[in-house]
Amino acid sequence: MHAEELLRRYLEQRRDQGEVELVLDTLSVDDVMRIIGAARLARADAAPAPAPGDWRQALRSAGAQTPTETAAARPVERAPSETLSAPSAPSSPAALPPDGLVVGTEGNELFGGELAQCHTVDDVAALISACRKCDLYRTAKHPVPGEGSATASLMCVGEAPGASEDETGRPFVGQAGQLLTKILEAIKLSRDEVFIVNVLKHRPPGNRNPLPTEVDACRPYLVRQLEIIRPTVIVAFGTFAAQTLLETKLSISKLRGAIHRYHGIPVVVTYHPAALLRNPAWKRPTWEDVQLARRLLDGVRK
Repeated sequence: MHAEELLRRYLEQRRDQGEVELVLDTLSVDDVMRIIGAARLARADAAPAPAPGDWRQALRSAGAQTPTETAAARPVERAPSETLSAPSAPSSPAALPPDGLVVGTEGNELFGGELAQCHTVDDVAALISACRKCDLYRTAKHPVPGEGSATASLMCVGEAPGASEDETGRPFVGQAGQLLTKILEAIKLSRDEVFIVNVLKHRPPGNRNPLPTEVDACRPYLVRQLEIIRPTVIVAFGTFAAQTLLETKLSISKLRGAIHRYHGIPVVVTYHPAALLRNPAWKRPTWEDVQLARRLLDGVRK
């Protein structure tokens, strides 16, 4: 069986499992599938078939650069540490990325009812603890409203609480949370200086993906927290945080590299720390994203 067929079957399996991104030289699953399809049609006898199982050769035969070739082609850069524990050496300022999606205006979007009476993050937390708008409270041990500075300049928005968060009632305290703490330290911020929150306020059973009805039920609490804190910059960690804030279905790869706006607040999109634990190759782009957030906090305009 040719490498093209092996790779095709593998990608189809990953796509059937719901994955839309695969770290292959920044190509999406569909991009690679199209390349393979084009290579099958265009391949001539002049080029020897790649050895079975050699996906890099299969991509090269289709005209794509493999990760090894791409790394060799670009200038050597100083890589961030494995834990993003320290910022890289200062370099000449680069231009900011282009503007991205814009949601709402700079004015507040106050809700009626109980949320309109919430004037502090503690007020919102009290409502969250009594929330029965969806069934997540039935299986969760503790609500996780969020924590940090009520006057934070940076707000970190994640997806949903995990097992450690459910046990403690605090956001990002598990292994991914420890990595988030190091990421913040790398841009000279402590957890106490930022506000850390999730889109969902209760843990989904088995850490499954949030349901649309659950996101809709929790969204007003997140919006009110943002209205009260009014951070200078928002960092959306992960797909669901980014898609919820920006009201889009675009993937992380499409949303990275731009400065989006949520009711006038710049939004930087990056990978979730839990994803970095599974895919170390995403640490470099995440490092670039949080450096952008740091520049925006420092008032860099161009």
